[in-house]
Amino acid sequence: MTRLPALFVARRNLSRNRLRSALAALGILVGVVAIASLGIFGNVLAVGADDALGDIGTQVIVTPNADAGIGSIDEGTVTEIERVTTEGTVVPLRTDGGLVRRGGESAAATIYGIENPNSVYTAADGRLPDRHRQGAIVGADLADALGVRVGDNVAVAGDTYRVIAVLEPIEAFTPVSPNDAVMLPEDEVGGDGYQQVVIQTETGAAATSSAAAIEATVNDREAVVDVFELSSILEEIDAFFSLLSAFLVGLGGISLFVAGVSILNVMLMSAVERREEIGVLRAVGVSRRAILRTMLFEAALLGVVGATGGVLVTTLLVAGLYLATPVELWIVLDPTNALYLLGAFAFGILISVVSGLYPAWQAANERPVDALRG
Repeated sequence: MTRLPALFVARRNLSRNRLRSALAALGILVGVVAIASLGIFGNVLAVGADDALGDIGTQVIVTPNADAGIGSIDEGTVTEIERVTTEGTVVPLRTDGGLVRRGGESAAATIYGIENPNSVYTAADGRLPDRHRQGAIVGADLADALGVRVGDNVAVAGDTYRVIAVLEPIEAFTPVSPNDAVMLPEDEVGGDGYQQVVIQTETGAAATSSAAAIEATVNDREAVVDVFELSSILEEIDAFFSLLSAFLVGLGGISLFVAGVSILNVMLMSAVERREEIGVLRAVGVSRRAILRTMLFEAALLGVVGATGGVLVTTLLVAGLYLATPVELWIVLDPTNALYLLGAFAFGILISVVSGLYPAWQAANERPVDALRG
């Protein structure tokens, strides 16, 4: 019995009891949907979180060591930080708070004193100077709240400034968010030192290297600054989402295991019902291998039908996720999501074949005389 006829025979055998075969395939479908959909949903959360927080992995925040009684970072320390930071831009900041007014409107805002805003921020309107000497730069949310445009005058903590630029909104999380802030020339914000130094790098590895260099040099004799490497947050978040995805896929695997038991039951029942038929086939010379192959084809067909249906249903669920939530299309179409689909499809077929092994082996190895007598 060649493979192609064996495949047709397997299909015919499954069609003898279509309801039972359909229920077995449905079990595989449910298991595949559980694994693929839960895995993809977990992955969508992880990819979305990485996108929202990705920029912080390339930042290092240096602040005065308050525990040592240090209230600001002096010029000498900033120079030392710039010397050891070989990859990235060093942006010292003076920080304050106060009311920003335009006409009859007012809003509380963070006030940053910054010399080189052009190195880390982008203007949506106006132009950012390489050296900030005059005028105010307004964050996107603050500009919307006050109706501010380039050329308007705003009062910041009682002093009037002309708006020279409005910044593009920053959607990613960052400890130094300009959205609700106004940036003034460095000398316009009180204080002799700096409250923060931000190191903006191109990669997480560069940020890690810069943080280590600052710790080794600036804090060599005394811990004068606190160095916060934000990529460590991303590592913890990635670890959490990896654990979450594994947990969700494990839950789906339980469903697929139950479906495998259903396949095992269908194949055992099929072998019992066709015991005399198998005995006749063996008596007329059909080999054990051919019987075994036919039974395994039956299990594989159930797996293919169920897994294919599971992939289609999962695709519809993911499409519904995109339509019903604010998830961006590129996150849904991330290539790693396809791996969950392919993995669940392959696992569904594997479970089906493994579940059919014992019934197939039992049917193929029964003595023809015993099968005919039964």
